[in-house]
Amino acid sequence: MQNIDIKAELLQKIKNKSLTMGVVGLGYVGLPLAVEKAKAGYKTIGFDVQKQKVDQVNRGENYIGDVVNEDLEAIVASGYLKATSDFSFVTDVDFIAICVPTPLDKYQQPNISYLKNSSRDIAKHLKQGTVVVLESTTYPGTTEELIKPILEEGSGLVCGEDFYLGFSPERVDPGNKQFKTKNTPKVVGAIGEDAKEVIAAVYSSILDGEVHTVSSPAVAEMEKILENTYRNINIGLVNELAMLCHEMKIDIWEVIDAAKTKPYGFQAFYPGPGLGGHCIPLDPYYLSWKAREFDFHTSMIESSMMINDRMPKYTVDRAIDILNADHKSMNGSKILALGVAYKSDIDDYRESPALDVIDIMENKGAEVDFYDPMIFEYKFKGVKHQGLTEMPDNLGEYDLIILLSANSQFDYQAIAEKAQRIFDTRNAFATVKDRNNIYLL
Repeated sequence: MQNIDIKAELLQKIKNKSLTMGVVGLGYVGLPLAVEKAKAGYKTIGFDVQKQKVDQVNRGENYIGDVVNEDLEAIVASGYLKATSDFSFVTDVDFIAICVPTPLDKYQQPNISYLKNSSRDIAKHLKQGTVVVLESTTYPGTTEELIKPILEEGSGLVCGEDFYLGFSPERVDPGNKQFKTKNTPKVVGAIGEDAKEVIAAVYSSILDGEVHTVSSPAVAEMEKILENTYRNINIGLVNELAMLCHEMKIDIWEVIDAAKTKPYGFQAFYPGPGLGGHCIPLDPYYLSWKAREFDFHTSMIESSMMINDRMPKYTVDRAIDILNADHKSMNGSKILALGVAYKSDIDDYRESPALDVIDIMENKGAEVDFYDPMIFEYKFKGVKHQGLTEMPDNLGEYDLIILLSANSQFDYQAIAEKAQRIFDTRNAFATVKDRNNIYLL
């Protein structure tokens, strides 16, 4: 293999913006990252197995809420961003970010097939002097134990000598008005000091947020798991307290409002019908799965997971109680579910607990309509569900309206005035004047 000073060559390319960027996976993480790379002045090539996404990007058509339409149109028109479904593009890039899905399988174990397949395809075309960075959230050890051997065996190159490898966890928060990909601090861990320096330099040249380096990819991988497990545990705590408060006839929302007046030592978390999104509900499973390799049981983490996983069923049980109080059964009731996104004001329903709640209610014989101003249809368990395209006028004809995800487009006062009874799982109707027909989680 030709002896070249990889570090010096890459740093020079970063300095003069001649580094060619690659992004594997053009979803909620990959597309915003590709856009920021291109906006920073780097020629960027995005890859995705879904031809529809590739074609949309090449037409300058945006499909991700956190990407500004005009930004995408401009960088595609200028030639700084293009997309492909041909993995041979790897030979044309100097820096590759892997942003593929890392879901759980039906046994709640990590499904790393996307990572494996992408790494194998990259390895076939990997050239000397390339940097590969994994951004997909996964278990500690993935970069060094899984990705590194695949890249080395498939390419014949040596990590640290012929190519650089690192991990820098995505921190995308869909719908966040303050923190986007551009200004969110970045954590970088890599195999070798040279790789760490180069990867940090790349992100520093693209993003406004601080780039914080750590000693290894495993530290960065664990850091990301910590972020989301911290939230999972605290949400599990408040969900359990919500169930207890209901039994004690105490308003959990009022309790939280009082607690958060303390200016130190307390961060407010809120109950809900379950956890959604790609990170918080999934990441603790990755950690608990990996921990078993060391004969270690993550008891606190697993307890919070159990609490959060049971919330959709608890939500339906509460809805049944609300109907029963007026001598109605779930079976045969007409129900309107408001909001199916996993959080407010986004079009993302990945792992949304709303889908489980609706599914359970339908299995119990309820006739369920749903309305979300940003999601008009969704697929769940392989079945497509069609929603209402606007808020119905006949709200009073529904036996129950259940608010599963808040949205700023909802007129809560108007809904409350027309509805027979409302089950508010998000405290979204807090400002409604007459709350006699509103039941809280």
